[in-house]
Amino acid sequence: MITFKPFENSYIEVILQMMQEFYAIDGYPIDPEKSRALFSQFIENEHFGKAWMILEDETPIGYVILTFVFMFEYQGKIAILDELYLSESVRGKGIGRQTIDFIHTEAKHLNLKIIYLEVEEHNEKAQKLYLANDFVFHHRKLMKYIVK
Repeated sequence: MITFKPFENSYIEVILQMMQEFYAIDGYPIDPEKSRALFSQFIENEHFGKAWMILEDETPIGYVILTFVFMFEYQGKIAILDELYLSESVRGKGIGRQTIDFIHTEAKHLNLKIIYLEVEEHNEKAQKLYLANDFVFHHRKLMKYIVK
């Protein structure tokens, strides 16, 4: 049975291990010490977002993180589906779909107006999952500025 349990400090080490596996897929850099500190900060401040451990019969198999932003254009609080990770051994079993269904339900409870996400061009499986669950490609270009 799949359940979703809100993040708590006792999960940080498990999440860090999963996060390192997740980031390794695309070669993203990760500093476990910085991430550990960020998780503590995130858990302590409900305005930053919400995150859940994904459990199968009480065994951690993944995690999902929503981060919050307030936007006038959308008339309130929106979220970024910052990360959704499932351990390789459980992929392709419908758990991603269950997780998206859970996020849709939580979005209503959290009074979110919209959820954005990023997905790598090469990750066609993730794109298919999101498209099959009512996400659409945005017509705008995402840009970034790195504060120095």
